[in-house]
Amino acid sequence: MDGARARVFGAVAAAYAEHRPEYPAEAVAWALEPLTGPAHVVDLAAGTGKLTGALLRRPGTVVTAVEPDPGMLAELGRRVPGARAVAGTAERIPLADGGADAVVVGTAWHWFDAGRALAEIARVLRPGGVLGVLWIGDDPDVAWVTGYHEAAARGRTVPARSGDVGIGHGSFGTVRRHRVRHGRPTTVDGLITELGTHSWALAATPADRDAAFGRIRAYLAGRPETASGAFTLPLLTTVLRALRR
Repeated sequence: MDGARARVFGAVAAAYAEHRPEYPAEAVAWALEPLTGPAHVVDLAAGTGKLTGALLRRPGTVVTAVEPDPGMLAELGRRVPGARAVAGTAERIPLADGGADAVVVGTAWHWFDAGRALAEIARVLRPGGVLGVLWIGDDPDVAWVTGYHEAAARGRTVPARSGDVGIGHGSFGTVRRHRVRHGRPTTVDGLITELGTHSWALAATPADRDAAFGRIRAYLAGRPETASGAFTLPLLTTVLRALRR
């Protein structure tokens, strides 16, 4: 885990909020399915509130959004004023013991010290509470999507987007998994703008980043699915869910 790299997003918080994909309602509903009635849900590493807003659409839900980056937290406050937004990390959650009905994490688990985070999540969850980990990524089973990632990675390392994260811990029961395939209408320019909010692009030198973007543009121009410049990007959201013992 690279703590410094995890803090690069604040400088592009507005673009992150504007261009990152939304979580599908089916995935959010499945993550919270064990809850009945009103609930206090903690959105951990909430970023600009992409998942926070979806959580608030559940009737009777109160959301506390926890985020360490001041720029991201400020953007969350502007975009999702209905949530309580507080500074904190997965390894040090600023909440009392047993006060949460659910803790959810949206596309951020890879930044955590998993052992310390799981212990903290177990501390703030009530018995029977829900841990839900969601991850949005490009659909790896679509050939042209895999191809554009390979084009981007030529000559440099671009982390794969995957929902395969470990949340097994003695304080939690069986880990269940659900996947939702969906899509996001975009353009080549829109995809490049979104990729510019990813940590690999933010950490790269301008020359390295521009070279990767150039390879992506050239690849997409040669594919029938994307040659027109407008297309639907196939996405896969993976959800892991476990209950606090």
